[in-house]
Amino acid sequence: MTADILANLPDANRTRGEGIVSICSAHPRVVEAALLEAAEGNWPVLIEATCNQVNQDGGYTGMTPSDFRHFVEAIAGRTGFDTSRIIFGGDHLGPNPWKHLPAEDALRRAEVMVGAYVEAGFSKIHLDTSMGCAGEAAALPDEVTAVRAARLARAAEAAAERCGAVPRYVIGTEVPTPGGATETLSSLQPTPPEAVLQTVEVHRAAFAEAGMAAAFDRAVGLVVQPGVEFGSESVHVYDRAAARSLAASLKTLLQFVFEAHSTDYQPESALAELVGDGFAILKVGPGLTFALREALYGLDAISAALHGVPEDEGLRTAMERLMLADPQNWRGHYHGDEAEMRRQRHYSYSDRIRYYWPHPEAQRAVERLIARFGSQPIPKTLISQYLSWLYRDVRDGNCPAHPQALVTHSIRQVIGQYNRAVSHV
Repeated sequence: MTADILANLPDANRTRGEGIVSICSAHPRVVEAALLEAAEGNWPVLIEATCNQVNQDGGYTGMTPSDFRHFVEAIAGRTGFDTSRIIFGGDHLGPNPWKHLPAEDALRRAEVMVGAYVEAGFSKIHLDTSMGCAGEAAALPDEVTAVRAARLARAAEAAAERCGAVPRYVIGTEVPTPGGATETLSSLQPTPPEAVLQTVEVHRAAFAEAGMAAAFDRAVGLVVQPGVEFGSESVHVYDRAAARSLAASLKTLLQFVFEAHSTDYQPESALAELVGDGFAILKVGPGLTFALREALYGLDAISAALHGVPEDEGLRTAMERLMLADPQNWRGHYHGDEAEMRRQRHYSYSDRIRYYWPHPEAQRAVERLIARFGSQPIPKTLISQYLSWLYRDVRDGNCPAHPQALVTHSIRQVIGQYNRAVSHV
């Protein structure tokens, strides 16, 4: 059963070096690719929604937790994937969507959200109360974070009692920024082992004080900084030697594995090292929509060469118009002169363009692009030129030379790297 996978994850990692991939995306093509990849390997799949994407107010996807579950299950139905093998997770569940409000108001809303996630059947609950609210510092003391996490755990446990659920928790105080760093990366230090032990103990005490000791006993994951991150144009690759003392701290924390955020764009060898060092939950999100965008832009270039489509009628131009007309999702994240920001809007590792794919104008532009190809296979020479990372699989008959299949296969290539790294629970 999927619930047993989370409960047994610490032992599976210690004894067999296994882990699990966390798919953090609400894009239907990404979800479909994750399910197809899992079906081929006969693996379970962990799909997570974040507090900003999905909450009781709809988030930026317009979906509540129940809506999101139905959305994923509908894709599973189309692909023939067994829904009992899907683990649903809630990521960064806390006051973040309402941190502009006073703390008490934000926390009350976060309690409602956490309860809604549990009642919708989300069994992996990441409690993230590390951010300050209105009038508070951006980062809070561990003790404050722990007390607020215990408060949200109480709301989750109340919901679990109503619906007969048994949620597993992820805790932590050193939580990376959702979606990647907003500043240029220079050096990144792993969490000191003494800070890890302090985090666990302050949470243990706060949960006990709140009457939530049984909930703490079901905490299986601990978010720390392993020394991995990505920014707009740079990636900080895992340094195993630098994280050696951090990894060693798990030897005294047999209840836990580490959860690694922002692992997007790490080499497969680094992902495997992370799992081997106890980072048994590897989270990936923007890296998947980055692969989707790469494939769509490759198809856009092929269409220009094959169909003579003028640049001003192509997909990239349509996305540029859309992002300029509604800059709120990238402004403040990209910096430089106009040429630099234009490049980042389309090609940044931060992949802020992912927020625009659900827009009706973007969907119509993608549909026009796909429709131009009709039912004829795309010439392999053009795939070699503009989608070179997919060429070998097309040549060898492992991927049809059709646009929809190529986009899905591009995403699956990334997920495949993760699945090989975790050896799989």
